Amino acid sequence: MMYRCGWGTKAGQETVLAVEITRDGFEWALRNACLSSYVRGVHPDRATWQRQLKHAPTRIQWDPERDLRLHALPYRSLQLGLSGEAVRRYADDWTVSISDVTPLAHEIHALVGNGDLESAARLLPQERPYPAPEELPAHVRP
Repeated sequence: MMYRCGWGTKAGQETVLAVEITRDGFEWALRNACLSSYVRGVHPDRATWQRQLKHAPTRIQWDPERDLRLHALPYRSLQLGLSGEAVRRYADDWTVSISDVTPLAHEIHALVGNGDLESAARLLPQERPYPAPEELPAHVRP
């Protein structure tokens, strides 16, 4: 995700934060989410989707994941947008810790720029597929 802010170099996005939230909070957000775009077969019709989207406290978008050279990988990552009640819960209940990882983002960016992808990859936070509970809605799954 660090590349989306230009590794902390884009105007207005110079600080990169790592936010840890509770699993319960994340799963609440998923259970109360609506896809950010209409998908035939998931939604009965476009009007129903628009009503759901208007009232949903969270929105889901599935984006292609990227490697260090920004080439698309064969899987997608969840992008979750918060509004209304979800924002309050995020700020007041779910947040466990916030860490400034801007220096790390700059270091990884410099290594990528120098072509040292192996060293850059070693510095990336470990990512694992999320073991989503079965009761989560099907539209949450990519």
